[in-house]
Amino acid sequence: MGQVGIFLAFGAMLLAFIALQDFVLERRQVFKALRSVRAIELTPTDVRKRELAVPFLQRALIPGLRRFGKVSRRMTPASVTERLAKDLVYAGSPVGWDAERVLAMKLLAVGVLAGFAVLLSRLAGFTPFRTLIFAGLFAFVGWYMPEWILRSKAGQRQHLMQRALPDALDLLSITVEAGLGFDAAVARVARQSGGPLGEELHRVLQEMQIGKSRSDALRDLADRTSIPELKSFVLAMVQADIFGISVAKVLQVQAREMRLKRRQRAEEQAQKVPVKIVFPLILCIFPSLFIVLLGPAVITIYENILSHTPGG
Repeated sequence: MGQVGIFLAFGAMLLAFIALQDFVLERRQVFKALRSVRAIELTPTDVRKRELAVPFLQRALIPGLRRFGKVSRRMTPASVTERLAKDLVYAGSPVGWDAERVLAMKLLAVGVLAGFAVLLSRLAGFTPFRTLIFAGLFAFVGWYMPEWILRSKAGQRQHLMQRALPDALDLLSITVEAGLGFDAAVARVARQSGGPLGEELHRVLQEMQIGKSRSDALRDLADRTSIPELKSFVLAMVQADIFGISVAKVLQVQAREMRLKRRQRAEEQAQKVPVKIVFPLILCIFPSLFIVLLGPAVITIYENILSHTPGG
């Protein structure tokens, strides 16, 4: 009887455990279903709130530009697309912009400016031939205007990098000679310099941190710039890394060369000033000077002529 009682008690405990497990599983399924229903109820609202937080022009314009850019890329030669992609790299690779979007902006500008030209021609009463010429001129400006703006941004960024490069190399040379490693010195120079050059140096460090070799990271830096001095610096550092030359000596030579080139560039700009000042002198200063000096004499001569003429 005792063994039967133990067996029955064990069976009752087993049945209670199975029932409790079924109850817990059932409650978990119910909670899971409730969470999924709540997610279904809340997710569209959250997504809609995030979508509405984006400005209307960005929500309406960017998808259209993407579709328009895909169509325009098929109609554009590959050389033009590659040139635009290179200009975007020189401009710092703005977030969300690529060659397709620039092409879409070019076509959009052509349509908008050509339509504006036609509207102005109608208001001015131009003939159809003059309207066509006017619209063609505005379309030409619209086609090249986004590319001009992009090249201007790229040139301005490269110019800022070129101006900051000699000082950055001086600081890099000093920090390496003081005992810092090359990577730590580059990080310090990047923090100290700031601007476009600091951003590029930060990117070099990030590429080295994710596993890229120093030579490859520096070569990528040379590909992202059009500055000859920076390209020569990268070449010297790559050769020093390959042949085992002292980095401090290479940096010292490069810094001295950069200072020399900066002085030569300043002298070159100073020699261009007399040529550039000729046109303002001829168009603005000389006419005013002639009016001030010759005006009274002309008035006196005119009055004398009138006084000596019969009936004057």
